[in-house]
Amino acid sequence: MRLDFQTMIQNDTIVALASPSGSGAIAVIRVSGAEAISICQSVFSSISDKDISKQKSHTLHLGHIVDGEKVIDQVLLSIFKGTNSYTGENTIEISCHGSTYIQQQIIQLLLRKGCRMANAGEFTLRSFLNGKMDLSQAEAVADLISSDNEASHQIAMQQMRGGFSNEIKELRQELLNFASLIELELDFAEEDVAFADRTQFRELLNRIEFVLKRLIDSFAVGNVIKNGIPIAIVGEPNVGKSTLLNALLNEERAIVSEIAGTTRDTIEDELVIGGIGFRFIDTAGIRETADVIESLGIRKTFEKIEQAQVVLYLFDSLKFKVQSSEYILEIEKIKNQFPLKPLVVIINKLDLMTEFEISTIRKELETLNIKLIFISAKENIGVDDLKNQLLSFVNTGALRNNETIVTNTRHYDSLLKALEEIQKVNFGLQTNISSDLMAIDIREALYHFGMITGEVSNDELLGNIFANFCIGK
Repeated sequence: MRLDFQTMIQNDTIVALASPSGSGAIAVIRVSGAEAISICQSVFSSISDKDISKQKSHTLHLGHIVDGEKVIDQVLLSIFKGTNSYTGENTIEISCHGSTYIQQQIIQLLLRKGCRMANAGEFTLRSFLNGKMDLSQAEAVADLISSDNEASHQIAMQQMRGGFSNEIKELRQELLNFASLIELELDFAEEDVAFADRTQFRELLNRIEFVLKRLIDSFAVGNVIKNGIPIAIVGEPNVGKSTLLNALLNEERAIVSEIAGTTRDTIEDELVIGGIGFRFIDTAGIRETADVIESLGIRKTFEKIEQAQVVLYLFDSLKFKVQSSEYILEIEKIKNQFPLKPLVVIINKLDLMTEFEISTIRKELETLNIKLIFISAKENIGVDDLKNQLLSFVNTGALRNNETIVTNTRHYDSLLKALEEIQKVNFGLQTNISSDLMAIDIREALYHFGMITGEVSNDELLGNIFANFCIGK
C-alpha cells in the first residue's frame, strides 16, 4: 500500500503498544501527534488534579486512565513536547499494568477519542521526517532492537549515534562544494574560466574513493556479524560432530548415538563467543550410503559447506591413526573444493591419544597449511581453544577501534554505485573530459550519497524500509 507520509505527519495522532505484545508486569502505550496531549488529557485523571497540557516536557505524572466513570488502570504518564520528543512532535507514553485486557482497553479508548493505530515503524518515520535523525540512523534503530550480541549491538549504536551518516555527509558536502564550482564553470563556458582547482579536486576524489572502498570492504565483516557467522561441522558419521555441537552450546541440543548416520538432517544453533554471534551447523555424516534419506542429508551437508564462512572438519583420532593417508586426501579434496573458506581440522578423542600419536598426526598434516586442533568433545577438552580459533577468523579490529562498519545491504549497494560514479569522475579528470559531462557523474555520485542518509528519498523507498519495523517503534 502506498502511503502519503507528509499527510500522516500533519493530520494524524497515532497510538500503539511500544512494549512487546503479551502480558507482563508493565506495558507502555505510545501516543504521538499534534493532538496527543489533548487526547490523553481527556482520559487521564491526575491524583493531584494536574492539567497535563500545562506541565513541562520530560515529566512524569501518576493518575488513572478513565472512561467516563469507569477506572481502567492506575498509570504513570510521561510527557514529551514538540522537538524534545523522539518523534519531534508531542508524545505521551502511558505505563500501565501489563494485562493484555488493560492494554486493549486503553488503546481502544484512545482510538475512540481520535487516535488511529500506528503503522509499522511510524514513530521512527516521523522522527526522520521531522529531522530528528537521518535515514541511516533510523534504519539503525531496527538493527539495535534486533541485536542479540555485543558486536551487533555496538555496530547499531555507532550508526544510530550518526557515525556512519556523519562520514557520508562530510564527503557529500565536500563533493557538493566542488560540484557547485564545476556547475559555475558551465555558466562561463565561453570565457573558458576554471573555478574548481583540479589538483585539489583530484585529491578529494582520491580520498572519497579510499573511504568508499574501506566502507564497502567493511560490509563483508559487518554482514556476518549482523546475521551470525555460519560454521559448518562436517566429517564421517559417528566421529563426534553432535557431541562437539553439544559441548560448544553446553547443552544436549543434538542426538548422540553410537549408531552411524543418526543425524539425517542439519541441526543449527547459535552461540555468542567474545561478543560475536556464531551459527553452528551440525551436518549429516559424509560417507557412501544406499540409504535414500541419509543421502539427501549428505547432499545438504555440501550445500551447508557452500553457505558457511568456516568449515570444521572433524576426525576420530582412533580411525585417523590407521587411515591417515586416506583422510589427508579427503582434507585436500575439501580444501580444493572450497579454497576461500577457512578450514579447521579437528582431531577428536584427545583423551585416548598418546603424546607420540599427537606428534605423528601434526607432522602428517603440517604440509597442508591448515589450522589443526586436538579436542575431546566428550570430556570438553580443547573446546575453548576451538572457540579462540574461531574468533581469530573474525576481523574485530574495526570494532575495537570503533570504526564504521556497514551492515545494511541497501547502504552497501548505494556505496558501490557511488564508488562507480566517483571513479568515472576521476577518469574524466585525468582525461580532461568536458565539465558538463563531468557534472553529470558528480550529480549521480551525490544522488547515491543522498540515498544513504535520506537527503534523497521517495515514498516507495521509505515504505520498504519502515515496513520491516515493529509496530510501536
